[in-house]
Amino acid sequence: MTETASTPLVAAADIDAAARVVAPFAVRTPLLTFPVLDERIGTKVFLKPEMLQRTGSFKFRGAFNKLASIPLAQRSGGVVAFSSGNHAQGVAAAAKILNMHATIVMPADSPLTKRDRTKSYGAEVVLYDRDRDDREAISNDIARRRGATLVRPYDDPFVIAGQGTAGREIAEDMAALGLVPDIVVAPASGGGLIAGVATAVKAKFPQSQIVVAEPKGYDDHALSLKAGHREAHPVAARTICDALMAMMPGELTFAINSKLLANGVSVSDEEVGAAVAFAYRELKLVVEPGGAVGLAALLAARIDAKGKNVVIVLSGGNVDAELFAKLVA
Repeated sequence: MTETASTPLVAAADIDAAARVVAPFAVRTPLLTFPVLDERIGTKVFLKPEMLQRTGSFKFRGAFNKLASIPLAQRSGGVVAFSSGNHAQGVAAAAKILNMHATIVMPADSPLTKRDRTKSYGAEVVLYDRDRDDREAISNDIARRRGATLVRPYDDPFVIAGQGTAGREIAEDMAALGLVPDIVVAPASGGGLIAGVATAVKAKFPQSQIVVAEPKGYDDHALSLKAGHREAHPVAARTICDALMAMMPGELTFAINSKLLANGVSVSDEEVGAAVAFAYRELKLVVEPGGAVGLAALLAARIDAKGKNVVIVLSGGNVDAELFAKLVA
């Protein structure tokens, strides 16, 4: 999985290989349609519900593919990951299946439900201050001292290929329906999910437009796509989309996304909250704020969807109960 002049960083063949690795353990999530949503948007909308995935988000796909790639002789030191919650749970669950010790470095302000669920998989949780501490430095130090493998949340070819299995399923299911996914929308923090999804979808449907959705104030992918290079967003206030608070696109992921993505859209916390409430009330789906940004962009008319087949990736459902209650009240 290395890039040359003619070979991409992550190819469709890598995603095919990842699909064979994760298939016995991951959930193949369906494409869901809802008349109430189609009528509101005025076109056919397909939702990819990754909150139904093992651990409640797409992150299990990439985590398991990465951990499974570690040679048996190197597994005794365990793995270390840094995450606000979903990658943490994915790594912890994959480590449990593969009988490896997992240490997860998490921000102290991450939702309690994500911390508790990470621990429930048997992982050791190390907390840090999001505003003062360097999570990568902490993780690297732990990995060095323990001889552990660092599992990055997005800038890793095996992780990207694993996340790409969600896109592979989208392409297969749309093809089975005899339809072209004209627009595919997915959220991004570091960009691993959308890099994998874009690679898989465009391998089968090169005409598809892949759109990245982000919360306002954390729209570093949109800024970077416009600039033509990686660009950090200005220092911003907190967002309810705790899973999407990366400062800048990943180096590896942006090398892929800069070639494959059509554009980026952003939505406010209020619009995200409305999308979470709509999913719950009208669709009977529980989606976390970070997982609902694509749906929020669609509902807020940020996407020109009329007359097109639109696929929205709902990336996760690990929402704090107190916040969820406020959003759907």
